[in-house]
Amino acid sequence: MLDKLKGNKNNSKDSPPDLRKPDEKESADVGGKIKDLVGKMSGKNGKKKEAAESGRGPKKMPRPMPKPKIKPKADSKPKLKPKAAPKRSGGSSSGIAAGGFGRRIPDDDQKTLIGAVVFAVILIVLIGSLYYFLVYQPYQQTLTGAKDVKYGEVEAYFKGPLATDPQKQSLLAQIDGATTPEEVLAIDVLGPATNSWRTYQTQQIKTKKDKFGRVMVVYSTDASQSVTGTNQSTAPQASAQKEIIMKVSDAQTFVKQADATVLANMVIETPDTVAVPILISRLQAAGGLISVGNMVDVYVKTSGEAAATNNTTNGTSPTTAEPSNTPKISGATVLAILRAKDSGAIDASLLNSQSLTINDISSTSESQQTSSTDVEQLLRAAASGGFNQAQTAALLQNYGIKLSDYERSSNLGELDTTYLVLLEVPRENVLFLIQSSDSIILTVPTQQAPTWMIKELQTIYG
Repeated sequence: MLDKLKGNKNNSKDSPPDLRKPDEKESADVGGKIKDLVGKMSGKNGKKKEAAESGRGPKKMPRPMPKPKIKPKADSKPKLKPKAAPKRSGGSSSGIAAGGFGRRIPDDDQKTLIGAVVFAVILIVLIGSLYYFLVYQPYQQTLTGAKDVKYGEVEAYFKGPLATDPQKQSLLAQIDGATTPEEVLAIDVLGPATNSWRTYQTQQIKTKKDKFGRVMVVYSTDASQSVTGTNQSTAPQASAQKEIIMKVSDAQTFVKQADATVLANMVIETPDTVAVPILISRLQAAGGLISVGNMVDVYVKTSGEAAATNNTTNGTSPTTAEPSNTPKISGATVLAILRAKDSGAIDASLLNSQSLTINDISSTSESQQTSSTDVEQLLRAAASGGFNQAQTAALLQNYGIKLSDYERSSNLGELDTTYLVLLEVPRENVLFLIQSSDSIILTVPTQQAPTWMIKELQTIYG
């Protein structure tokens, strides 16, 4: 191997003859070979040879040996030789560094360029951060807040039997697909929810009505919230369930006029009622001016005094109960009303006297009417067959109502009388009505007022 590097080759039959010229032979030693290689890479060796050849004058070039011709095969096609790439001046491997984009940039320019690149990167990062925190993130928070509001509306309206309504899924898809807060807030949730609830409640009225053509509407009311302490936190109290009995026609009208905020919080059921007799004073019985068939609401008087008395007796601090703004029972029907026995004892005398005097001649006329009747005894006599039942019924029909009506017209009545009222209420309210008979008050809604009240209102308001 060392002989090959030095160029010393043994004369053998197998070694090819050396056709190189003496001046083109490489150096015999390894150092010379390395020097020639470095010269070729740097391009100086070629320049020296050109200078030497130019000084010697024209040199005769040897005639190259002819190459043997190879006959191409019949089925083969001649191959085209690829064009050699043009060589750049300044050597083979050092061409990239010597010219074009490979030129070396000065150190000062390199530092300036690197500084500009770093500044541009920092500026881009700073602008991106400012955009994210000042524009993008608040915008996304506003969009998320708007979607949460709409999600809450959908869950509030589409609940219970409409929890799987197809309209709910459609609204959720619209909210998810919205890209701006304005687009989210523009989605109408109340309208589709109202249509769905009206369809559902109308069907419930048809299926839940009883044989008297009535339905019972059950709804819940939340008590007023109390604000406590300095943090102004609200603590909701327990909700109460209310029932109201309505005619089918009235219930259908109510459903057509109400929206989803009301329809979603009520349930229509078949009435399950009980007739409960209660003994109350005239003040508690709506002034004694109610009659059979009237619809009344049942309220409870404030129990603050009673609670304070009980707490003082038990040794605890007195507390007051807040009055309720909603009736305990709505739409109770008056099935019968009985007035106390004292109202049927009649002992009246009416005397009319007229005196006329002409020329010392006087004339006097008197007219006297006396009535002494016990209505209860008349009723007993009629019931026993002692009197004509038809005449007695015609005379005494609605005696208590007529008496109350005369008292109302004359603005004079018996205030200490007691009434026995038979009320039709839902079964769940029976125990409450019995236990609270001393503190309940019957009221008459003006929308369901009796005939005499309607006339008075029309007279007053024209």
